[in-house]
Amino acid sequence: MAWRQMLFHTSSSSILVPFSTAGFIRFSTKSNPYLVKVGIPEFLNGIGNGVESHVAKLESEIGDFQKLLVTRTLRLKKFGVPCKHRKLILKYTHKYQLGLWRPRAQPVKA
Repeated sequence: MAWRQMLFHTSSSSILVPFSTAGFIRFSTKSNPYLVKVGIPEFLNGIGNGVESHVAKLESEIGDFQKLLVTRTLRLKKFGVPCKHRKLILKYTHKYQLGLWRPRAQPVKA
């Protein structure tokens, strides 16, 4: 009943605009812009679990963070990254590309 009143109620003071979202919260599937620049060291430190030990190796071999995002498991294997770390890197690169995960701006203090 309330929806019907909202959709069909027109008075002289209010004008109904098609596709109006007045009064509704807009949800977006896209992530908000991230303020901190993310590079390979920040990304691997954000993953944790010992993956950060490969920062120097991956920075020298891959160089660019965008290249890391499209790197496959065989290339990581050639660089000598162990299986568990490869799985973590690939898991978090996929989440990062979908906008579901971002590394923290400050490291977590243990």
